[in-house]
Amino acid sequence: MKKDKMFAIAVFDIDGVIRDVTNSYRRALIDTVAQFTQNAYHPTMDDIDTLKSEGIWNNDWEASQEFIYRYSESQGQNRDSLNIDYQKLVDFFQERYRGNNYDGYIATEPLLLSKEYLADLTQNKIAWGFFSGATRASAEYVLKTRLGLGNIILVAMEDAPGKPDPTGLFNTIAQINAEIFNSHRDGDSQQRDLSNYDVDHTPIIYVGDTVADIYTVNKAREQKPNINWIAVGVLPPHVLTCSDKKQNYANKLKNAGAKIVIDNVEQLNSKLIGELTSDVN
Repeated sequence: MKKDKMFAIAVFDIDGVIRDVTNSYRRALIDTVAQFTQNAYHPTMDDIDTLKSEGIWNNDWEASQEFIYRYSESQGQNRDSLNIDYQKLVDFFQERYRGNNYDGYIATEPLLLSKEYLADLTQNKIAWGFFSGATRASAEYVLKTRLGLGNIILVAMEDAPGKPDPTGLFNTIAQINAEIFNSHRDGDSQQRDLSNYDVDHTPIIYVGDTVADIYTVNKAREQKPNINWIAVGVLPPHVLTCSDKKQNYANKLKNAGAKIVIDNVEQLNSKLIGELTSDVN
């Protein structure tokens, strides 16, 4: 029996896309840098954006350490002489961010999409999953506890190399494809059985808010050029209140390779996905 054509596959980053981390991850990063510079340096939101625009600082623990190194170098110290205890840095960051039993900054994160949005994607033959640099525990907290999703497809920090390495994106797509052909979502989830849809030549969209996310799509395209990869940039909430910052951030995502940049993930509805993929559907 001939399989139906599936519309598209959408894979979502989490931080800055599914949840607003302005006053959680970023706040924990600032606290951590201040702690390890004896309260001498507090990175601003612009400082964080500038660092992340380099495209290799998706991990906020590593970004915190890099800020400490760069501040110390600005004070005439050599980074090799600092001897930062990375595990202590991670522990401090996590104490601020996660707290005890998720009562830290993570408890304050506003959600940026709804369960109904994902249900609408499924209804329109768009399969979906998540690839994030967040820890699995943190990602599952927002997806399962906050959004109320059931059996999810998620590749998290522990599961793959950090972005812009595309391995995690490939793994996410492989899991989605396996589920499409072999199984279906559990009863309380938003995704129905997609086993009758053909995934060959299906456009794949990755939605992220950083240059590293866009670079991940670029590298995926280099390694698997036969697939139609589409990078969609989402502006994180902290830049939306200032037109200059918004435009500057959007330009960085576009220059990195985003096909389109939107203000909120839910703007990426089935109609827009249809427009983005019209050349192959």
